[in-house]
Amino acid sequence: MVSLSMAHADFVHLRVHSAYSLSEGAIPVKTLVEMCINKKLPAVAITDTNNLFGALEFAGAAAKAGVQPIIGCQLSITRERAGAPEGAGKGAAPPDADPIVLLTQNDAGYRNLLKLISLAYLGEGNAAEPPSDPQVTLSDLERHSGGLIALTGGPAGPVGQLLVDGQTDDARALLERLAAAFPGRLYIELMRHGLRDERHTEPLFLDLAYDLDLPIVATNECFFTDGSMYEAHDALICIAEGAYVSGTDRRRLSPDHGFKSATEMRALFADLPEAVANTIVIAKRTAFLVESIPPILPPFDCGENRNEEDELRAQAAAGLEARLEIHLYGKDMSAEEREHAAVPYHRRLDYELKVIADMGYPGYFLIVADFIHWSKEMGIPVGPGRGSGAGSVVAWALTITDLDPLRFGLLFERFLNPERVSMPDFDIDFCQERRDEVIRYVQEKYGRDHVAQIITFGKLQARAVLRDVGRVLEMAYGYVDKICKLVPSNPANPPTLDEALAAEPQLRRLAKEDPQVDKLIRIGRQLEGLYRHASTHAAGVVIGDRPLDEL
Repeated sequence: MVSLSMAHADFVHLRVHSAYSLSEGAIPVKTLVEMCINKKLPAVAITDTNNLFGALEFAGAAAKAGVQPIIGCQLSITRERAGAPEGAGKGAAPPDADPIVLLTQNDAGYRNLLKLISLAYLGEGNAAEPPSDPQVTLSDLERHSGGLIALTGGPAGPVGQLLVDGQTDDARALLERLAAAFPGRLYIELMRHGLRDERHTEPLFLDLAYDLDLPIVATNECFFTDGSMYEAHDALICIAEGAYVSGTDRRRLSPDHGFKSATEMRALFADLPEAVANTIVIAKRTAFLVESIPPILPPFDCGENRNEEDELRAQAAAGLEARLEIHLYGKDMSAEEREHAAVPYHRRLDYELKVIADMGYPGYFLIVADFIHWSKEMGIPVGPGRGSGAGSVVAWALTITDLDPLRFGLLFERFLNPERVSMPDFDIDFCQERRDEVIRYVQEKYGRDHVAQIITFGKLQARAVLRDVGRVLEMAYGYVDKICKLVPSNPANPPTLDEALAAEPQLRRLAKEDPQVDKLIRIGRQLEGLYRHASTHAAGVVIGDRPLDEL
């Protein structure tokens, strides 16, 4: 926990959308931490839309820099309105949802937030199908509210939307329900970005706060660094929504959705100083640091009479003998010659097994070998193994890899080294058309809620960002295509726009002569590198010893 002394600013941002609010937030984690240091902010909350993608990265970077990280999330709550249908059939539009903000107080709260995020994407375990848009019900929220502080979400939140619609009594009833779910942990959130709904709902929020004796808190929902990035961020919203910058019927923010200083926030809420002071109160109540945890591999079923180490030794010894029979022993070799030729392999095997056992990874080797054996038995093509894992005799003996490490002089220490403790990492290729079968096998063996595919993020790289920005600016496709082709193509190491400008004089000339191209490149440079979308990695799989929403 970082001390919130008066040497720091007396305001904390509690509503920040980092770049992990995909195609919405435009603040990279590193930039967020740097801004907190420059503005002397003692703490900051990350509250990305319906995800915790950046939680660990943010927590580590902020804590290292001396800034208290507050782990949170803007979570969509399914709207409950009189006469609204309770469910939607397949293919129907998802029910309306309104955002609230949840901030983690402790480990129990973090686990509840993980559970809520999982429910938002997957629904209940017995649901016929998961929600089509990430959202949870109020009942879900009530069941998993422990250890969390809730902010009402401002005018766009569930209470705010009822006030916007003139349903004051319903708004009060919902607020009372939230207050019961978060006793002493619910704050009425006030925003001043200059928007009409904010001006309309603020006096109503204040009346409810005083009537129900609920605290208020001032927030500034940050999507970008400052006003100089407003134009670029507006283009980002259009990219996400398939809209044009010139369009009228689309989502718009204001230049005030930047990362304000404490001085600016105190001036903005000079008439409600307690709303600003409560940001410090909340920061002190959320002094929880989420940390990475050691591997939680499931136990490998070795039968009743063996542990994982014994099982690994037995499988490796048998597997090595089978390998040597094929790849080393000659037909005319005597028993003595065989024994002599095998000495280096057995020495290496014993050494590797000791390192693997000492580092606690026998189960990992057994799990990987198991699904590779199954794949081969099913006739699913499996690659020979790539990367440092090919330096392991144990992996070769288990047929995880198919290259003889001693024959090619490959080092085991590059793969696994007691002086550099990290999880082993096998790079194994599976048939593109049948790898889903392998994933299903793993899910069935260890439990579907114990297995997940890892995420991968698509970035706005130089050529892509120019095409996207050119489209939302309604520039001629052929002209934008011509400009994009001036950016050197190097898929292995794509150049940045700055590098392209430095290398290509024609691109510099167009930017100098044509104001439209200059604007295209200027906005592109501001958006370049941001995350555009998320998807599942083709075959990267996480396997745990417990349901993955209970970490």
